[in-house]
Amino acid sequence: MSYHTRRQVLAASALLATARRLSAAALSEFRLGVTTDEIDEDALTAIRFLRRFGLSWAEVRSIWGKYNTEQPLERIREAHALFREYGVRVAILDTGFFKVPLPAETPEGQRLLDRQWTLLDAAMERAKILDTDRIRVFAFTYEGNRPPEENRFPRIAELLKEAARRAKARNLRLALENVGGSYVWTGAQAAQVLQAIPDQTLGLVWDPNNAGAGGERPFPDGYRLLDPARILHVHLRDYRRLPDGKTEWCAVGDGEFDNLGQLRALKKDRYQGTLSLETHYKSPKGKAHASETSLTALLKIIEQV
Repeated sequence: MSYHTRRQVLAASALLATARRLSAAALSEFRLGVTTDEIDEDALTAIRFLRRFGLSWAEVRSIWGKYNTEQPLERIREAHALFREYGVRVAILDTGFFKVPLPAETPEGQRLLDRQWTLLDAAMERAKILDTDRIRVFAFTYEGNRPPEENRFPRIAELLKEAARRAKARNLRLALENVGGSYVWTGAQAAQVLQAIPDQTLGLVWDPNNAGAGGERPFPDGYRLLDPARILHVHLRDYRRLPDGKTEWCAVGDGEFDNLGQLRALKKDRYQGTLSLETHYKSPKGKAHASETSLTALLKIIEQV
């Protein structure tokens, strides 16, 4: 082995040792994981990455090149066996449920809605196999920069109530994510929906960076509007605002989101749910490198909480 190669190996070993020390500190405070397909589409590769950092939680969205709800059940069982073998638990199952335009109240709209109910059934079946009681959902989307003028909130609330009813019958919970282009994009909008639907079966995937991209100051402004008891899962990453007013995702620590303040607030509020790094940052060295860069920075932040 050459001197140069040896130095590289030693440096990599030192970095890994530091990451493990930091993740051990993080795990004493938070149930932290990573969205697996932001590491790799291959389940085993993603799981080994998690264990390398001492993490034992995973958020499952796409797996082996398909959304989990499109994978046959035997592949979901295969994934579950791998998670169990390596001591990793599924924090939440991601779906695209209700991440579609709000269907019209017409026969065609009903057909579109029926497809969504079929999707929810598929998600609930897979959540049971993966041994998680939490399913990520949405509150419909709209086209353009702003929602339609007419008030669609009552119908959206009724459909979410029905979805919660169906989940409750299976002893599952729905976690509504605030996301761009949705009727629930910000903390303020999430708070409005949760107040209208007191059923604890419906909770929130709090994504403060999405809220920031929607023009809200997510922490502390958006967060203080939320009931921490209704937050079932949290997404962590970073963003920066560009001169044209748009935002772009970046590595944790390179943007403007106050991850430290948010994490301290969650700790103060005795948050008991799970968290995932969902970096979205695009590294020229690939997805795994992007997640590793953001995760290392996030663990250093958590050490300060």
